Amino acid sequence: MALVRARVASSTLWKRFLFPPVASPSHRNLSSVAKDLPQHASRESTMNQIFGLDISSQIGSSMPLSAMRIGTIIHNIEMRPGQGGKFARSAGTSAKILKEPTSRYVLVKLPSGVQKLIDTKCQATIGAVGNAGHGAKKLRKAGQSRWLGIRPKVRGVAMNPVDHPHGGGEGKSKSGGSHGRGSLTPWGKPTKCGYKTGPLKRRK
Repeated sequence: MALVRARVASSTLWKRFLFPPVASPSHRNLSSVAKDLPQHASRESTMNQIFGLDISSQIGSSMPLSAMRIGTIIHNIEMRPGQGGKFARSAGTSAKILKEPTSRYVLVKLPSGVQKLIDTKCQATIGAVGNAGHGAKKLRKAGQSRWLGIRPKVRGVAMNPVDHPHGGGEGKSKSGGSHGRGSLTPWGKPTKCGYKTGPLKRRK
């Protein structure tokens, strides 16, 4: 119950920070300008209250990286402002802010271990993605992989020579003679030793 109250309080404070009351332009005069000064002060106090809240009460909240603190665990991070989440979106993943977001860019450690500079205007969600045990789930039967759209894979050594370069021969042999041959694709191209298979244009 206390966590729910803290979340409601943080969302209310965040709305007050993002959408402050604006005076009507038709009645704007010197007195209204004077009234705007305490509004700016109250906005700063609201920001201080947001930073003073426990970070666990803001889990699930989406905000710019500039409004977060160092060491915050985040996910669903934008690569460019307004583009939508691109990083740390799969089950159980999260990223971490390594430096205080005071300048234009903030240093974030991604799930792969890569440290990347991201614009502080980009949005991210506080917390880690759920369903952390997704990778440890085992399929009960062969049909369950078919439900996921995964088709069976047949080994090349189990085929005939007409179907695959590894096919044929006596026993499990990929070779076509005494010298032997390396692993090949079904179309005869080498698959090991860093063999370049892309177009020639990309190599230049």
